[in-house]
Amino acid sequence: MVLKGIYLSLFVGLARLVSAADDSDVHQLTIKTFNDFISANNLVLVEFFTPECGHCKALAPEYEEAAATLKKKDIKLVKIDCTEQAVLCEAHDVKRYPDLKVFRGLNNVSPYSGPREATGIVSYMITQSLPAVSILEKDTVESFKSMEKVVIIAYIDAKDTASTNVFTAVADQHRHEYLFGSVSDTAIAERDGVKAPAVLVYKIDEGKSHFHGKFDAELITEFVKTSAAPLIGEIGHETFDGFMSAGLPLAYVFAETEKERAQLTRTLRPIANKFKGKVNFGTIDASVFGIVAENLNLKADTFPAFVIQDIKDNLKFPFDQAKEITQESIAEFVEDYVNGRIEPNIKSEPIPESQDGPVTVVVAKNYDDIVFDDNKDVLVEFYAPWCGHCQALAPKYDQLGDAFRDFRDKITIAKVDVTLNDVPDKIPSFPTIKLFPAGDKQRPVTYDGDRSVKDLAAFIKDNGKHKAEVFIPADEVTGRTVSGDSQEKEATPRIKTPQGSHDEL
Repeated sequence: MVLKGIYLSLFVGLARLVSAADDSDVHQLTIKTFNDFISANNLVLVEFFTPECGHCKALAPEYEEAAATLKKKDIKLVKIDCTEQAVLCEAHDVKRYPDLKVFRGLNNVSPYSGPREATGIVSYMITQSLPAVSILEKDTVESFKSMEKVVIIAYIDAKDTASTNVFTAVADQHRHEYLFGSVSDTAIAERDGVKAPAVLVYKIDEGKSHFHGKFDAELITEFVKTSAAPLIGEIGHETFDGFMSAGLPLAYVFAETEKERAQLTRTLRPIANKFKGKVNFGTIDASVFGIVAENLNLKADTFPAFVIQDIKDNLKFPFDQAKEITQESIAEFVEDYVNGRIEPNIKSEPIPESQDGPVTVVVAKNYDDIVFDDNKDVLVEFYAPWCGHCQALAPKYDQLGDAFRDFRDKITIAKVDVTLNDVPDKIPSFPTIKLFPAGDKQRPVTYDGDRSVKDLAAFIKDNGKHKAEVFIPADEVTGRTVSGDSQEKEATPRIKTPQGSHDEL
């Protein structure tokens, strides 16, 4: 009877769990069901999560509550377990947990930038379901201009459907970033000093900017991003993605106090205005984001400091920290940068005097010589010394190098410490392992399997040009392997750095 009671309790508990899962209004999808579901629904909020993530656990009940409410509006909420759907998460460039994205079909994806509680999620998604462009009249246009710090208004004749379609397309793609409105009344256009079709960006603190180019979606988008960026904004958790998406080189102004950052903003504003559209400027709290300074090749104990990052090619141009930051010195430095008169600063360890170990040590100064050796298949582990998963992999990776010793003329097993060396590759987490095949270096293959010697060796054989095959003894280094979908994320404040993203605080 006791056993019967235990089994009955277990059965009831299991039934409750199954019932709770069935009652959920959040749709849990896999790589097999994702595309069809997204294609069948006009608006979907997707949460990419891992079960062990504390922020994901905190979000879960809020997300469930929001899903139940939004179900009445036919707005679907979805969750993807990245420990089980690693390929799907990688395909959608997931870099932190939870990572929320708004889908309007498979080709229109934007980051979710709303609150993380139920009522906030509901409000944000209902707003997202409304038209991307607000139709403005004489009695609403002025108040609309002051609704947000940045507002974009198009002045388009009611019969000009081509221009309307172009502007609507731009608004659809960037509605999560800006507020868009449209005016068809010619009297309002004349009052605002424009002739249709026209686009103006209104900024509360800095006036307005007028688009003068061809009415083309790509040109308007570039104009909006350039004009919307503040002359000197604040770089932080909420604003960093905006600076990155602008695509322009970013000048960081590091200072430890708010007073000092305000003073530097006043000093450098004329320079930011002169180079508007060529270089974006932003102040950043050095007392909080010192690690960002280090990643930009600055000393993390000497502030204030100034550095320009080439976003596209991940190159860093630090201003000499021994010099005073003045309007004259920074004006000259930025002028030289824009005109290509400054060489980037490359952080690198010294080139090793010998490479006698089983694994070849790569540093920034020998990176191209080793990794881009066109005659060899090169497997590279991008690691950080403090990463526990990297430490666990180290003995197995050495054994892998030993196994391929007889193929050294064709295969290189290499590693690079990303914390001490600038690398051109995108490194979202540690360790990241990539194979650069001989003859095809521009298309490296990222490893996403169990980190066992046997599986790594098979990966080299299957994806390398030379198809080298080695025997892995049964007593290979043991220990729990960690699959690629459980990679350790960098545990620092969530500002993307030149080496990738960080877990969310």
